[in-house]
Amino acid sequence: MQDTAAFLASVVGGPAHLAGHSMGGGTALQVALRHPDLVRRLILISASIRPPRPRGPGSPWPGLADLIRFLGPGYGEVSPDGEAHFPVVAGKIVTMLTGALALAPADLGGVRSRTLLMAGDEDAVSLDDTVTLYNGIPDAELAIVPGTSHFLLREKPDLCNAIMLDFLTGAPVPAVSPVRRAGEGSSRLR
Repeated sequence: MQDTAAFLASVVGGPAHLAGHSMGGGTALQVALRHPDLVRRLILISASIRPPRPRGPGSPWPGLADLIRFLGPGYGEVSPDGEAHFPVVAGKIVTMLTGALALAPADLGGVRSRTLLMAGDEDAVSLDDTVTLYNGIPDAELAIVPGTSHFLLREKPDLCNAIMLDFLTGAPVPAVSPVRRAGEGSSRLR
């Protein structure tokens, strides 16, 4: 998180739109909370405020074998250790994730930037966790991409890119009959 904040401050030279997927979403969220002056708009994709929870016997990460099969070839193309080493890396990622600290839902109120939350309807991050982010971040918008998993950006890139581009380049559209933002009244209309 500190490296990302330092990059934004020294290389970018100030605030920027910040997007993160999975663990990168956790990093982006921490930057938005600790350095709000560096984040214009925030996109969190398949992010959570807590480490993954076990979902049955074995791995705390659902579909770890599928993850290895899906990402292993790409890892093998760029790693000097080759594809056969990727299960070791994946195991270390799972260990790191399960030991990560959780944020309290109350901490999310500290996010000051307009935020887009995206997740797949079959995401490894539970919908409950995504909704926790949505309910906790004051100016959050939610997009659940149908027919996708934790890898929604690769599964439906055109749709995901269109959603993100609209969010980054457009103004908020006032809801006709808001439920979550009902107390905000006309603040979204300005």
